[in-house]
Amino acid sequence: MTNSLVPPAGPQRTLALAQLTNSVGDGAYYVTSALYFTHVVGLAPARVGLGLTLAWAVGSLVGVPLGRLADRRGPRGTAVLLALATGFAVASFLVVRGFVPFVIAACAYASAQSGLAAARQALLAGLVSAGERTGLLAHLQSTLNAGLAVGAGLGGLALRAGTRSAYLGVFALDAVSFLVCAGLLVRLPSVRGVQVRKAGGLGVLRDRPYVVVTLLNTVLLLRMPLLSLGLPLWIAERTDAPTWLVSALFVLNTGAVMVFQVRTARGITGLASATRAVRRSGWIMLAACAVFALSAGASPWVAVGALVVGAVLQVAAEMGQSAGSWQLSFDLAPADRVGEYQGFFGTGVTVARTMGPLVLTSLLLEWGTPGWLLLGGATVVASYAMGPAARRAAGAGRAADAGAGDAGGVNRCPALAS
Repeated sequence: MTNSLVPPAGPQRTLALAQLTNSVGDGAYYVTSALYFTHVVGLAPARVGLGLTLAWAVGSLVGVPLGRLADRRGPRGTAVLLALATGFAVASFLVVRGFVPFVIAACAYASAQSGLAAARQALLAGLVSAGERTGLLAHLQSTLNAGLAVGAGLGGLALRAGTRSAYLGVFALDAVSFLVCAGLLVRLPSVRGVQVRKAGGLGVLRDRPYVVVTLLNTVLLLRMPLLSLGLPLWIAERTDAPTWLVSALFVLNTGAVMVFQVRTARGITGLASATRAVRRSGWIMLAACAVFALSAGASPWVAVGALVVGAVLQVAAEMGQSAGSWQLSFDLAPADRVGEYQGFFGTGVTVARTMGPLVLTSLLLEWGTPGWLLLGGATVVASYAMGPAARRAAGAGRAADAGAGDAGGVNRCPALAS
């Protein structure tokens, strides 16, 4: 694996460009959508929250069958169609004028996004050798952060203008970004679909060891709203640190992932190294939580120091956990059902985004220091449980032998069998 911020030329670089393109649009969308739906569309904030919760719940359910479709029909064509569908779903927000149309458009957007994520993972598995996947995913994560940062800056300009035209321009930009993404994906080599063996109506849910791994990963992902919600509220409510620190910590996190995610993933090549990385990240996250807790009741500059150190530890834990979970999600999935399994594994992100705000606000703002320690302790427990769960899944014949994993494992993707 290379330390370069730019992936090798060929399919890997094209995948990164596609990621960069739509992440710029998404970054602009994320920072403006709430105000657009409330100030321009005229929806009450509670209705916006309800509609988005319903939409992502539908998206999490639809992701698995759409991933299964990518396995059967070929991931490139499916990904292109879903990128186009996402672009049209975003464009539909431009004409939404009521709650019901908003919910319908949001469900279409969340469903297409969830399916696109699964199809792209299946496409990646078909184009990149097993030993290179985690490295490429690290590149894509760095690219994602760079695109979101640029998009957030563009969205900030729209927020400053505050006009209806500026908001509409952001949504048009996001829609076009997915059309460009589709154009880039269609340039990739075709990956043939596979004949998926019959697994019953429940599909991936019948694979209990993989379900356990996904649930444990969901626990580890509950820290996702920490930077956008947990820490800002903690800083404002429980510390004397200046509020501008929220922005500084966001920049620190984004920049660190852009620069160091590829390097962090370098040594993760199989199940054993992946579970070690997840276990190590659990301890680092516990340390981050303990340091964050020290910022309460301290002088302003001591609080700033504690929050910065905690943020450094937190992003280190995030990068290690991400790299380890990527490897596990692929190595433990059957070769003929990568899209379906990735669709299910990706629901952990949706659940974390839905439950994370409630969990974090309850633990941190109501419990204070014990809440931080409980969050860190839960992370350690889940990270240690990941090892036995992954070994059980591997032993059930759904992955390469755990002992051979760090030697490159067994290439189980039919598209690469030649």
